[in-house]
Amino acid sequence: MPSPYRAIFSAPGTKGFSAAGFLGRMPLSMMGIGVVTMISQLTGRYGLAGALSATLAMSAAVCGPQVSRLVDRYGQRRVLRPVTLVAVAAVAGLLVCAQQGAPEWTLFVFSVGAGCVPSVGSMVRSRWAEIYRGSGRDLHTAYSWESIVDEVCFIFGPIISIGLSTAWFPEAGPLIAAAFLLVGVFWLTAQRATEPMPHPKSQHTGGSALRSRGLQVLVATFVATGAIFGGVDVVTVAFAEERGHKAAASLVLAVYALGSCLAGAVFGLLHLKGNPATRWLVGVGAMAVSMIPLLLAGNLPLLAVALFVAGLAIAPTMVTTMALVEAHVPRTKLTEGMTWTSTGLAVGVALGSSAAGWVVDAAGAKAGYAVPVVAGALAAAVAFLGYRRLAGPAATGGRGEDDRDLRTDDERVA
Repeated sequence: MPSPYRAIFSAPGTKGFSAAGFLGRMPLSMMGIGVVTMISQLTGRYGLAGALSATLAMSAAVCGPQVSRLVDRYGQRRVLRPVTLVAVAAVAGLLVCAQQGAPEWTLFVFSVGAGCVPSVGSMVRSRWAEIYRGSGRDLHTAYSWESIVDEVCFIFGPIISIGLSTAWFPEAGPLIAAAFLLVGVFWLTAQRATEPMPHPKSQHTGGSALRSRGLQVLVATFVATGAIFGGVDVVTVAFAEERGHKAAASLVLAVYALGSCLAGAVFGLLHLKGNPATRWLVGVGAMAVSMIPLLLAGNLPLLAVALFVAGLAIAPTMVTTMALVEAHVPRTKLTEGMTWTSTGLAVGVALGSSAAGWVVDAAGAKAGYAVPVVAGALAAAVAFLGYRRLAGPAATGGRGEDDRDLRTDDERVA
């Protein structure tokens, strides 16, 4: 492990909560595709499978920020354990109903409950922020590390989920995803020494973290960014199927995540200067431009190369986003603020997947790549129009002197 990464793990407890967070995040990439695989095998109905997956995503988008808001107020252990038990019970109900051929409405009811999962990535990042508050360099490396973990989950999660459901039994993918969630969350919340202290109710003033003008820009941009990801996933599967190699779609998408993973690893080693808002704007623009070559790819090898290059812009942009969230959101609402960015992505993925599916049905897979191209252009436009909110000084929102010091350090070092 390169020395900057080794250095951040010198703090007590960091290896433990990062490992627990990795397990707890695996369902993020496993559950939706696992449900699609399960339902398509049991019923042969891709429409129903896609609708249930979208229900999961939208439920997570609605519930995630509310769960994180409770975490900021009452602490991770008190909130995450009961919420996780509810989600796991809902997954169990979904699997039983699917296996027994229960009425469709029961599948949707349990999908809503299964979507009430905590944003484990935000919980882990808030622990890093607590440990390295005031050290922008170490926090930059920590956020880069977590971005790498995210991409590793997206490289291997779908492969595990699809593989288990096809080789073992249809319900295996979602079942193992639920097990990962249960073990990861309970392991994470057992580590009390690194858990951020909840803030007194008197400090939770001003409503939601989304009232931050800077966070509004980040979330709106991430809705369009999520549409990129959702569109790419759906169209790539269709593209591979049209060429008679549907199974190769998972490998091509893994290459996309690999590009992001490698870029995140390198980004964490860099000692960057300048305004992070400018760096973020460049990253969003690079993601948008990188979508254009997808329209020109005529075969799977060329598509894999184009997606690898496109992936290089993802992790650095995500890392910079977390630094901007911390700069523009009060400390008492940090976990909620980080979760709102995930919510924006989830909403965008659902929208992008739906739009891409419609275009593919109407005009074919190659034309479907117009969806991520348009989504990228929208993301760049929103980022450009909202840049001044992020580049200017952020209100402290009651965070106090320590947070002002941290923001200055981030802008100087991150």
